[in-house]
Amino acid sequence: MSFKKTLLAITLCSVFAGKSNAQVWELGLQAGGAAYMGDLNPTNPLKISGLAVGGFVKANFDPHWALSLNYTNGKIKADDSKSSYEQFRQRNLSFNSKLHEISFLVDFNFFDYFSGGGYSRFSPYLYTGVGAVIFNPKTTYQDTEYKLVQYYTEGQTESYKTYALSVPFGAGVKYNFKTNWTILANIGYRNAYTDYLDDVSGTYLDPANLSTDPNTRPIQEALSDRSFEVLGRKIGDKGVQRGDFRKRDTYMFVGIGITYTFVSQKCF
Repeated sequence: MSFKKTLLAITLCSVFAGKSNAQVWELGLQAGGAAYMGDLNPTNPLKISGLAVGGFVKANFDPHWALSLNYTNGKIKADDSKSSYEQFRQRNLSFNSKLHEISFLVDFNFFDYFSGGGYSRFSPYLYTGVGAVIFNPKTTYQDTEYKLVQYYTEGQTESYKTYALSVPFGAGVKYNFKTNWTILANIGYRNAYTDYLDDVSGTYLDPANLSTDPNTRPIQEALSDRSFEVLGRKIGDKGVQRGDFRKRDTYMFVGIGITYTFVSQKCF
């Protein structure tokens, strides 16, 4: 390398190294699975129901603390007809929904982690933060897919919002296997400030609240109580609980990922 190129490299390295005392930037990609807990799956927190992929940009402020902006796309679903509980099979509801989540997460590394200027190439970590999720529960009835929010299946006077605040929290491990490259694995749950990820929350529809639209009414009535497909009769009635009594649904992402650190640790 020529003297001028060497001098330029040293100068740039010194500039970025000085900035890296404040933060070291990472870009990452992650893939794995998505799960959901709610009215159609109240007991199994690890029941993966779809794929999840995402990406993030992260600022490492020191070996222990980092802040990231994240986007994750996942899919969740549940089907009463496949439940091990007879009362769920009789209820016979189902849904699927894509999730689009944007979040700000704070990482805490237990060890003096390399990407933040430390010396340990491996560290377990915890994370938490705040996010927003967009969802849109759908179901299939007589070979046609319907967007459930449009059919007021519990007799609502207005449709529920298909976006909600979420509070993520989880844990993982990370390993810096080469100067700029890190692999990681994590699992995290999200408390969603909605009970409608699955379109189920309150009581069965009151017939008095059925739509007056002759095209909408029969579909609304069918989607609100699908027990007739199993039992030949409806189990729901005005005021009868349709889901569980919890006020919020929960979803989970689990996956493995890889990150690239923009400032070489050799600059420190």
